[in-house]
Amino acid sequence: MSKRDELIEKYAADIKDKFGETADMDLLTKVTVGLGPSIYNLDASKVSGGDEKELETVKNNYLIKKLGLSDGPQLMDAIKSVMEKYGSANRNKHRAVVYYMLCKHFNKASVY
Repeated sequence: MSKRDELIEKYAADIKDKFGETADMDLLTKVTVGLGPSIYNLDASKVSGGDEKELETVKNNYLIKKLGLSDGPQLMDAIKSVMEKYGSANRNKHRAVVYYMLCKHFNKASVY
């Protein structure tokens, strides 16, 4: 099993444990591949839920640029909702899981 496949399995387990959902493995794989080599970088592969600057980056670079959504308060509300469900005590919020959940939330799987 490749390193990427191992990470995707870990992300799927996180989705099951934290969000109570079974991951759409095809979409999760596409989201993970879309993140490129950042998934192997310890810092870049995580999202800091308490860092407003980091959340703005997720909003601007992922929701607006990648998914093509219009800016508005609903974007930050969705990000904060995902962060809350992921658990504030959980310091390891994987970027791929956050992006996957946001993609599902906005029903934008067609982007991939």
